[in-house]
Amino acid sequence: MITVLKAVHVLISLTLIACVLLQSGKSAGLSGAIDGGATAVFGKKRKGMDELLSKLTTVAAVLFIVLSITIAAL
Repeated sequence: MITVLKAVHVLISLTLIACVLLQSGKSAGLSGAIDGGATAVFGKKRKGMDELLSKLTTVAAVLFIVLSITIAAL
């Protein structure tokens, strides 16, 4: 059981890292480097993609915190 929780924890942490890195910042950061692929997948709505990534980041962060506490309690 603990092994499965740790595996899910790793997947959630990688998802959280990816969501944070893909969000556009003031200087466009990493998201500017892969803008072509993201635009091709999500269309030309950059604002829509940023909103989606923001929501995914929030969900992944909450899941990460809850799972961290659960693993620590076990």
